[in-house]
Parts: sequence; C-alpha cells; structure tokens
Amino acid sequence: MKVSIPENKKIAPFLVFFTVHAMQTGIGILGFTRIIAKNAGHDGWISIIVTGLVIQLIIWMIYKMAKVADGDILAIHSFILGKKLSKAICSLLIIYFCLLTVTVLRGFIEIVHVWMFPELSIFWFSVVFFILLNYIVNGGIRTVTGIAFFSVVLPFYIVLLFFITIPYSDFTNLLPILDHPVSDILRGSRDMSLTVLGFETILIFYPFIKSPEKSRKWASLGNLYTILLCLYIAILTFSYFSENQLQKNAWPLLTMWKIIKMPFVERFEYIGIANWCLIILPNACLAIWCASWLAKQIFSLRQKISVPALSVLCIIGTSLLLTREMVNILTDITAKIGLYFNFVYIPLLFLATIIAEKVKKRETET
Repeated sequence: MKVSIPENKKIAPFLVFFTVHAMQTGIGILGFTRIIAKNAGHDGWISIIVTGLVIQLIIWMIYKMAKVADGDILAIHSFILGKKLSKAICSLLIIYFCLLTVTVLRGFIEIVHVWMFPELSIFWFSVVFFILLNYIVNGGIRTVTGIAFFSVVLPFYIVLLFFITIPYSDFTNLLPILDHPVSDILRGSRDMSLTVLGFETILIFYPFIKSPEKSRKWASLGNLYTILLCLYIAILTFSYFSENQLQKNAWPLLTMWKIIKMPFVERFEYIGIANWCLIILPNACLAIWCASWLAKQIFSLRQKISVPALSVLCIIGTSLLLTREMVNILTDITAKIGLYFNFVYIPLLFLATIIAEKVKKRETET
C-alpha cells in the first residue's frame, strides 16, 4: 500500500525534529514530576533517562519497519497481514488519535478552570479551538509542521525563566542517588508514558518526509531534546519541593511559576498558561491530521470531510467530561493505551516485520 506523495506536499527532514518534540511536549509535562515521584521519589530523574533510551530504540524500530515496508503503518501491516486486516487494525488508530486530542484539550481546559477562569464554557472553548484546528489541518501537513515549529521556538523563553527558582532550591533533595529500588524506577518510567506520547505519529506521516532516512537523526534529536527538557524540569522541581510537598501539587510547574515576579505582570502563571495553548495546539492538529489521513486511506474519505467530522466527535467527547474525576479517568485510559501501543505493540510489530521480510526473501530465492 505504498502512497505516492507529490514533492511539494512533503516536509524537509530536519522538520521532523519539531514534529516529534512538539507532539511529546503537551499537557503532561506540567504535572509529570508528581506522577513519576509516586514510585521513584526524587530518583525520578533516572526514570526519565531510562524512558528516553527506550524511545530512541523504538524510533529506530519505526524507521526500520517503514523502510522495509516502504511506507507508513498501513503499508507495514499490509506487508505482514495483507490489505484487509491492515485496514481493520489501523482503523483503531483513528480512535486513538481522537482520544489523544480530547485528553490534551480537556486537560488544558481543566488547568484554565482551576487557575484562571472557573466559569469558562467547555463547549464554546472547544468549538473555537477546533475552528482554528480545522483551518490549520486543512492547510496540509506542511502547515501543521509550521505550527509545530512555532510552538517550539516562540515559548522557549519559558524554559529559561525556570532558572529563577534556583536560589529557592535545595539540590540535596536529590540525594542519596539510587535510594529507590530498580523496580520503582522502572515504574516511574512507565508512569511517564502520557508525557512522551506522540513520537508514534512518524508511522503516519513517514511518506510525507523528503528523504525519510535522513530524518531519523532529527527524530532522535527531537526525542533527546524532550528528554533533556523533562530532565531539566524534574531536577529543578525535585530540588524546589520535598517529596511530600510535591504530592500535594497537581501541577508543580505552575506552582513554581508563582514565584516569578515582573514589573509589568503580577501573576506570571497566567502568561505561562496562555502560552501553553500554543504548545498544545500542534498536539491536537497533528493527531487529527493523522486520524483524518488514516480515514482517507482506509475509508476513502476526503480530509475536508473527515477533519470536521472528527472535530465534532472530539467536541462532543470533550464537553461530556464535566468533572475532574472524569478527566483523570480519561487521562489514565489514554496513558495506558499509549503505553501498550508504543512500548508493547510497536516492538511486536517490528519483530513481525523482520520475520515477514526474511520469509519473503526466502520465497523469492526459491
């Protein structure tokens, strides 16, 4: 099921850096330190390194599979199972990407409710958000990639502002190193799954990359930058909060922003949350683009039809999540699905691809 994409619709290899990092940096990064610290404590920074190494291996697997099958995830499944089964299995990914979009958007709205506007309408905010999303996604993968680029570059100043917390931090909180058993550190890596979801979108937009083999290093660098950013945030957070304090903060990053004072703004966290809307925008745009592209390949639905239809479903799903408990349940479900898809299914698919390749080589030789 090789898809022929015109050159003028493809993206340059180095832009994969921004798509991977933009997808991984979403709503989860605001509170992941508390989650990984539940098991790993202040050794959670080691869990981040372990997660990063595993993802680098999986990215290598993704590119290897795509090269063997000469295409995206549909081509990979077709290479192993045939076209009919391929379409049946990959149709589930449409639901997965819509679920990811709803989780990101509803998580952001929850933050806005708690920190800024408690009476903000979930429905109307979702409608405005998806109008903007439709405008971007209808521009194609190049437009979506452009938004990913700006979501990485424009809010970069926020990363530098965390240095303000250093005088208030106690880095002895990180000691002693390896105070927790390896099993707890691995559980911390597992709990990071929602934070680093998104690199799997390479499996969908692979045919849209010019010279895709050259983009592998950029995908790896995008993941490396995400892991370094998480490591940087985790070390500052663990130094700023004790373990007990950390567990009492749902979004530690936002709490740290409260100490930033500027002559022209009293509550910097308002600026940070507003900027975060730009950061989550490519999460939703690329996820919906992937879902609509799969719908086009599987059901022959044009993206101009599937994008609005998927947007309506996502608006309905977002609006039905009325309480914090419902948001937490959805977040846990999405994290588990992403964990099993990325860290279990993709390695199994890789093994199946390698076996199928060897079998087909033997058949051609005989």
